[in-house]
Parts: sequence; C-alpha cells; structure tokens
Amino acid sequence: MADITGKKVAFVLTDGFEDSELTSPWEAVQAAGALPTLVAPKDGQVEGKKGHTQAVDALAKDTQASDFDALVLPGGVVNADHLRMDDDAVALVKGFVDAGKPIGVICHGAWILIEAGGVDGRRITSYPSLRTDLRNAGADWVDEEVVTDNGLVSSRTPDDLPAFNAKIVEEFAEGVHEG
Repeated sequence: MADITGKKVAFVLTDGFEDSELTSPWEAVQAAGALPTLVAPKDGQVEGKKGHTQAVDALAKDTQASDFDALVLPGGVVNADHLRMDDDAVALVKGFVDAGKPIGVICHGAWILIEAGGVDGRRITSYPSLRTDLRNAGADWVDEEVVTDNGLVSSRTPDDLPAFNAKIVEEFAEGVHEG
C-alpha cells in the first residue's frame, strides 16, 4: 500500500451515510499514514444508516478544499441527497474539483459531484440507480468495481471497498492531477 503519511483527507458526509463507506476508507487512509477529518454541515456527530456514530471534526461552512490534500465522499441515499442540497458542502466539494485534488466517491456519493460540476466528461461508476443522473450530467458511466479518471476514484457498493480503498490510497499518494 502507498504511503500517504501526513496527508489530510476530508470525509464529507451527513446523517444517513452507508456506515462501511465511511469506516472502511477511513481505516485505510489512516493505516497508510493520512490524517482523516470528518466534515459535515452540522456540528456534533453524524449517524450512519446502520447506527455507526462519529464525531464531526469540522463544519463544511468553515472548511476550504485548500485545508486538505484529498476528499472522500461516502454514499448512502439519505446522506447523499441531503448533502447535495447543502450549499456549503457543494462549495467545498467544488473546491476540490476545481483544484484537481484527488477524490474518492462511492455509491450515491456521486450526487454531490454532479452539483459541484465534477462529472462532465469524466469516466465514473456508482450505484446503478445513479447511471442516468450521471450520464445526463455529462459523465461516461460504466459498471465496474473501481474506476479511476485523472484522480477521481469511484466505486459502486460496499462490496467494492477493498478495491476502492487500495485505489484511493494510490491516487492520494499521487496528489493533484492536472486537467
């Protein structure tokens, strides 16, 4: 596994996230030496759809993409739907997109990337129900375990987490991608 010691990784999410899509990548980046930070629209803690709770480290409204080296967007229908409606969270994600910083997105997490203008012309996968949304936003949607497109790593479901985790650590080690 690549070494990402000292890199700061933002995990942007809110209540209703898919528990394993937070915990598994969090553990993977931490094991590779990175410093994960949970960023949410609200203070306190967030709760996953299966009951995992975790403290919020920073508020989306007080956070900038320049504070971090990489981004992870866990899925979960409720999480993703609420997050894409939060202007501060969308602005934060757009900052990562605009800066070319590496982004890992899984399942329904891709919804916020649509709002942030981060999928047009990109090859991406997601939970199958997002296929039409992503294609309508200009993405080249494919049904594969893990897809990498110039620093954007995407996967479909928790079943894909081993491949997703390995690929985000690799891309995070590479850093900013031009283009």
